[in-house]
Amino acid sequence: MANREFALVLHDIAPITWPDYRAFVEEVDSMGKIPMTWLVVPDFHHRSNTFKDTDMLRLLHQRRERGDELALHGFYHYDDAPAPRTPRDYFMRRLYTYEGEFYPLSYADALERLQRGVELFRAQDWPLEGFVAPAWLLGEGARQALKTQGFTYTSDPGQLYFLPDYTPIKAPSLVWSARSRWRRGMSWVVNERARRRHRQAPLIRLGLHPVDMRHAISRRYWLTTIRRLLEEGYRPTTKISWLQRHCSQHDTGTLSSRMGTHFENACPAPNPPLNN
Repeated sequence: MANREFALVLHDIAPITWPDYRAFVEEVDSMGKIPMTWLVVPDFHHRSNTFKDTDMLRLLHQRRERGDELALHGFYHYDDAPAPRTPRDYFMRRLYTYEGEFYPLSYADALERLQRGVELFRAQDWPLEGFVAPAWLLGEGARQALKTQGFTYTSDPGQLYFLPDYTPIKAPSLVWSARSRWRRGMSWVVNERARRRHRQAPLIRLGLHPVDMRHAISRRYWLTTIRRLLEEGYRPTTKISWLQRHCSQHDTGTLSSRMGTHFENACPAPNPPLNN
């Protein structure tokens, strides 16, 4: 099967989570040239500021020079909005996750955090194409705010979305739930079934989290899966690199008409650094 690719995506990147990832990243690097997408949190849980940590900034600059992609992943990765008032909001914000930062935000609050994140990337001279909401949850206010900030894409577990129109492109993910023993056992089964089910997909995303690195079964699964995909002929890529090739290799007439000038600008080349 030709032209199958996988994107290795590291969620929740911050100084406090880097020790979880360090040995894993080193092992992946030892396999050869495998680009990664790093989802960077500016101030993880209000207590781990990526952009005030010189060692972390040095690492991220080095990863960019290797060809990795850096994307914005919320701002705090923590839901600090007022308490939920409806049963649905209680489920989404207290049972499903406590980390859906951009789910309850108003347009104004979401816009303010997005703009702060953009400014932090600009100060480092980092191109910024992607935004991924913590827990993949975007409320309506955040959805509208995200459309205004010049990002090329966002995503959820099943799809990538071209912005500003949220035009979907199927891109399935493998994701673990590793916080309890029974969830780890089920995750192996569920992800193996998903991997086989999506063998025809042109892109499959591997969505890793720091907690995955703390358990031998999940860490081993990811390393085994990367090796297996390479052996099966998959090509490693970043999300933005794949999107650029998708634009140039496929008939995008209908999509282009929906996306307008932004799509034409995003598609064959990445945005320049934000201060250019």
